[in-house]
Parts: sequence; C-alpha cells; structure tokens
Amino acid sequence: MKKITSAYANKWLKSLEEDKEYWINKEEASSTYVAAINEEPVIPEYDYAEVAATIAEIDEKIAVIKHALNVTNATAKVQVKDTEMSVDTILIKMAQLNKRKAVLDRMRKQLPKTRETTSYMSRNAVPEYRYVNYDLDLVKQEYERVSQNVMELQMALDQYNQTVQFEVDL
Repeated sequence: MKKITSAYANKWLKSLEEDKEYWINKEEASSTYVAAINEEPVIPEYDYAEVAATIAEIDEKIAVIKHALNVTNATAKVQVKDTEMSVDTILIKMAQLNKRKAVLDRMRKQLPKTRETTSYMSRNAVPEYRYVNYDLDLVKQEYERVSQNVMELQMALDQYNQTVQFEVDL
C-alpha cells in the first residue's frame, strides 16, 4: 500500500503513459526490419516477450492507480463554501458551469444593435439589424456569478488534490 494525493496520482499516471508510449514506439521501430537480398541485415535489438511484459506491467499500474483515483473521487467529500460535495460531483459541476460560462461570455460581448451584412445585398436593399433580446447587465452579472462559482469549486478541488491522501495497492 502506498499513500498518495490526487495531484501525485495524476503526475504518476502521466509518467506511466509516457513510459508506455516509449515502449510502444520501441516496438514499432524494432519489431521489423528491411534488408536487401544481397546485403548483411542490420537487425535491431528487440525482444517481444520483454516489451509485451513491460507494457502489460505499465497497464496494470495505470489500471490500479486510476481505480483508486476513481474510488476516492466518488467517495471523498470536499467542503465548498457551505456545501459538502464529492470530487466527481465537483468535476461534473465544473464542466457544466464552464459550458454555461462560455455561452454567457459570448452573450455579454454582444452589442445591443449590430448591422447585418450579407454578400447578396443589392444597392437598394434595406439594411437589417440584429438586436439582443435579453438584458445585457443581467447576463454580465450571471457571468460573474458563474465565474465565481467555478473559481470556488476549483480552489476547493486544488486544495483537496494537493493535501488529501488515499491508498493505492501496488
């Protein structure tokens, strides 16, 4: 058993993925070779059993760490202002709020009235205008509220990820 934080687990997973990529690339580059009929072949060093075992070992570590991380994300509780939430709920809420924030950001940047331009307008065409159909100030306030919520969730999650430990059975 090893005790780690979520931040450490994610860095460890990244390192394992890089190691796995190294072995996959090594296999790809060394598992075959080309030689002309009339020349001595240069055979790269390659041991299928070693490479396959190494990749399988890395995959097993990744699976164990990800499972432990998923369990702790589903069960650990984090205080966000006056509400207690699981890490996975925080991640879901942050994704939802970030999508909403993007919509509100686009809306808050609209001008109250803009002229529509089309490539097929003739000289005598009457200009058309696009108008916002909402209260710009209300949208700006909502954007600020959603941004504040995202920040609060992120700060609570960052503190949890850096300080709370869980066990990994490796």
